[in-house]
Amino acid sequence: MKKKKFVKSELIGSTTEIIQSKNKSLIGLKGKIVDETKNMFTIEKNKIIKKMIKSQSKFDFPKQKIQIEGKLLLGRPEDRLKK
Repeated sequence: MKKKKFVKSELIGSTTEIIQSKNKSLIGLKGKIVDETKNMFTIEKNKIIKKMIKSQSKFDFPKQKIQIEGKLLLGRPEDRLKK
């Protein structure tokens, strides 16, 4: 899947891993996106919920074979889907 098309897709339910982050404790965190806001993802793994700022991280979406900077995913999900 191309990045441009991926940015317009629904991300809730996707599995992701943080591969770079300003918050070093988040690097390597893997889980399922359970919620998304304009600036944040909520990721769940083993019933533990973590919230992270999109613009401060780079994400790997292994199923879609995409690595993408979080700043490209900024914006309300419903607005991003319309672009």
